[in-house]
Amino acid sequence: MKITKIITLFLLTTFSVVAQQKISVEEIYTGAFRAKGMDALQSMKNTNQYTVLNSDRATRSQQIDLYDFATLKKVATLINTKDFKELSDGIDSYTFSADEKQILIANNSNAIFRRSFTADYYLYNLATKALTKVLEQVQEPTISPDGTKIAFAKTNDLYIYDIASKNAVRVTNDGVKNAVINGITDWVYEEEFAFVRAFDWSSDSKKLAYIRFDESEVPQFSMDLYKKDLYPTAETFKYPKAGEKNAVVSLHIYNLAGNISQPINLGNYSDFYIARIQWTKDANLVSVQVLNRHQDNLDLIFVDATTAVAKVVLNEKDKAYVDVTDNLTFLNDNSFIWTSEKDGFNHIYLYDKNGKLKNQVTKGNWEVTSYYGFDEKTKTVFYQSVENGSIIRDVYKISLDGKKKVKLTQQVGTNGATFSPDFTYFINSFSSATVPPTYTLNSSKDGKQVQSIVDNTALLDKLKKYDLPNKEFFELTTEKGNKLNAWMIKPKDFDATKKYPVFMFQYSGPGSQEVANNWLDTNDMWFMMLTQQGYIVACVDGRGTGFKGANFKKCTQKELGKFEVEDQIDAAKVIGSYAYVDKARIGIFGWSYGGFMSSNCLFKGADVFKMAIAVAPVTNWRFYDSIYTERYMTTPQENASGYDDNSPINHVSKLKGNFLLIHGTADDNVHVQNSMQMIEALIQANKQFDWAIYPDKNHGIFGGKTRIQLYNKMTNYIKEKL
Repeated sequence: MKITKIITLFLLTTFSVVAQQKISVEEIYTGAFRAKGMDALQSMKNTNQYTVLNSDRATRSQQIDLYDFATLKKVATLINTKDFKELSDGIDSYTFSADEKQILIANNSNAIFRRSFTADYYLYNLATKALTKVLEQVQEPTISPDGTKIAFAKTNDLYIYDIASKNAVRVTNDGVKNAVINGITDWVYEEEFAFVRAFDWSSDSKKLAYIRFDESEVPQFSMDLYKKDLYPTAETFKYPKAGEKNAVVSLHIYNLAGNISQPINLGNYSDFYIARIQWTKDANLVSVQVLNRHQDNLDLIFVDATTAVAKVVLNEKDKAYVDVTDNLTFLNDNSFIWTSEKDGFNHIYLYDKNGKLKNQVTKGNWEVTSYYGFDEKTKTVFYQSVENGSIIRDVYKISLDGKKKVKLTQQVGTNGATFSPDFTYFINSFSSATVPPTYTLNSSKDGKQVQSIVDNTALLDKLKKYDLPNKEFFELTTEKGNKLNAWMIKPKDFDATKKYPVFMFQYSGPGSQEVANNWLDTNDMWFMMLTQQGYIVACVDGRGTGFKGANFKKCTQKELGKFEVEDQIDAAKVIGSYAYVDKARIGIFGWSYGGFMSSNCLFKGADVFKMAIAVAPVTNWRFYDSIYTERYMTTPQENASGYDDNSPINHVSKLKGNFLLIHGTADDNVHVQNSMQMIEALIQANKQFDWAIYPDKNHGIFGGKTRIQLYNKMTNYIKEKL
């Protein structure tokens, strides 16, 4: 499910001697407060350098520029689009070959779903400066490790393109829309397991492992696209809802030498997921992560490509669910690094090549939030964690034996790192409640800053005239004793003797976080705008959210919406008890899971909340997809009460306050069916409410002036109803 990321803000200003300039929705959603960054930053593998995709507005061109990590000086412009009319539309993305002598450039991209797209691809030879169009409207092209071939998918089949001969060999022949997909994930895998490319090259470039999806028996979903045509067209795709049939998946290994694909028997599994495939350092050994349908049992399997023998080398079980890891890293001897929350917190582990635990590298009542890599030379692991508090992030290094831990970042806020290939340096991206994004070069030895790269002082200067209020972080304790992270923004002219209405924002989904010490995005500026109009805005991360350990995150298992709603209602009661809050004027807002929550809060907390806005909400968990929903709820057949007791569609009769329901008709994720059935339930309960439907808009509801119209609508609704 989409996690609508709302980032935090805390501005200390001393310019209240001038009038506070008002923020407008138009400014916010046309990018007036956008921070500078480093676009498409990539660390090279073979040289101590990195690349950035830069744009030149004057010439309307883009350049892939190469920089030196040690000096930050630009070494070269690898390619400039103004030199190639074929790239007049710009560079959408780019990847290097393993030897970094060729660049595969995407252009003319066309979105399919959240992560998937087709594009035209050009191969640029850095030595000859020749640009060649190699593929047209294909998916996920990937250069072989030896740099001679490109594997790609088109219309549900896999192909291999030979760069020298310019010929393509067809790997599969049975791809059919809405029936069989080879090498590309189906809708639900893409959305919930967060990957599209379901194939991988062996290190010797002689084999290709891929997943085949047979979705012929998966129920089909359709939605109308209205556009400006005389007749709408129907978009149909396979979408397994909770408890319905999933695609049948199988693993195959294609041998280039014999042009033969071999199916692999992974073991005695039924109704299972292949959540990841990745070749090990051994060119004949591919790793596979297999989950059962309940997702409470994960097997890491090694498959011998020569004998087709599959062996389970690591097993993880959990009473709730096991998270798939993207941090699997194979060392030179095929031992591997793995992350797991099996001790109650997400940590780094080292296993030998047979899956025997050698060492738990990190330990403590805190979470590793990102794994950055392993330096074979010094036997050092680099990672990010919340060791110093769940709302902040720091970068660390530690020896593989769990000793010599060094904190590499000093600023309090959110630190992230991109390391140089030899791990001598890292580019630290930092932001906090007081500092917009900055990028600095730091030493990996001790974390000391070497040089500044990018800052956003110009944005800070621009914001001075708006004289924005502080964002206050605090821990809220409910009457039941639950301690929850929270923030609050009060009007700049706050008067503690007055009574203020409160507008609460939350997302609340499993493992999510909205209370974090980092910089603002557009929605934060909207909250600031609301404070200028006399509202207090608050956010509380209830039970079920992330980065406070598995028990806190997984306590909502089989009852999504029970404890989360309870915590929002209880938090609203605490906030309502503050002397400066008008407890009769508390509203709540959320998008996606947050919309599910805000609906539930208004219905179940009818005496606490005066109004709610729900955007693109799940209204009945029976309507949502299998992988996400069953991970937390099992199936409707097994857990009917868990589904029904906490779905807002079943609580419409309790509505007392003002309710605004918003949805896009082309939402392939949370289908507009959710809102349509909620609307009908509200009508039959004889309840008055407001709603807005956005034609042909997906889960993000954007495009053209859509966001401006949407946020003006929500602003006006708040002013009218709260």
